[in-house]
Parts: sequence; structure tokens; C-alpha cells
Amino acid sequence: MGFLRTILIILLVYYILKLLARWFGPRLFGYAAKRTEKHFRDRFEEFQGYQNQESYSKEGEVIIDKNTVQKKKDSDQIGEFVDFEEIE
Repeated sequence: MGFLRTILIILLVYYILKLLARWFGPRLFGYAAKRTEKHFRDRFEEFQGYQNQESYSKEGEVIIDKNTVQKKKDSDQIGEFVDFEEIE
């Protein structure tokens, strides 16, 4: 009796999940697609703004963009190289 009850519970959970996926699956994918589209649109507009900023500069003019962050790479922080030799 316990085995049959377990099988029925598993089937019931399976069909409930299948029904919920049919109802909420398209909405979830639509939401994800809209967020992805918004992300790409924002990035494209940001890139377009950067392109427009460059078009206003004259030839030979130096532009310093203070918004960009440059990573500083110090060789002093890396450490010291040690070459080990095998002793016989």
C-alpha cells in the first residue's frame, strides 16, 4: 500500500509541476527576454553616447575620460621568482 501511495504522490507532483510550467513558463521567459532586451538597449545607448562624444572632438585634441577605471598592475606585489634545483 505504501509503494502505491508513493507512486501516486510522485505522479501528482509531476502533473502539478507540468501544469505550473505551462502557466508560468511563457511569462517567465517573456520577463527574461524583456530584461535582456533592456540590458542590451542600455548598453547600445551607452556606446552611442561614447561615439557621439568622440565625434565632437577635433583632430589632435586629447580627451581624458575620468569615468573609466584602469587596473594598475604592480610587479612588486606579484612576488619573487624562485628556481628550485633537484639535489641528488
